[in-house]
Amino acid sequence: MSDPTRTFRFAVNVTPKPGILDPQGRAVERSLPHLGIAGVSGVRVGRRVELAVAAGGEDEARAVVERLASELLSNPLIEAYAVEALGEAGSEATGDAGAPAATAEAGA
Repeated sequence: MSDPTRTFRFAVNVTPKPGILDPQGRAVERSLPHLGIAGVSGVRVGRRVELAVAAGGEDEARAVVERLASELLSNPLIEAYAVEALGEAGSEATGDAGAPAATAEAGA
């Protein structure tokens, strides 16, 4: 009998909540004119964490990622996060060229 556990890939994108000061975003925005780039505003800088979770199904894996995102990867007072499903590890659908399977936002 084979192991029913599969590995699912996710990305967690963490950004400052609207209204929260973002000094990195401001620094990037102030640098743009020096590069000859105009018309860009509202720059927000965050971070992206990619991970793989072994679980019996995607819902179970997503629950683990949601918990990690809310309790460890983000500060709920000042940051929002979005969980992006990247597909099952080892499947052809997980290539970098493909669109994400699903995204869920939280912490807003």
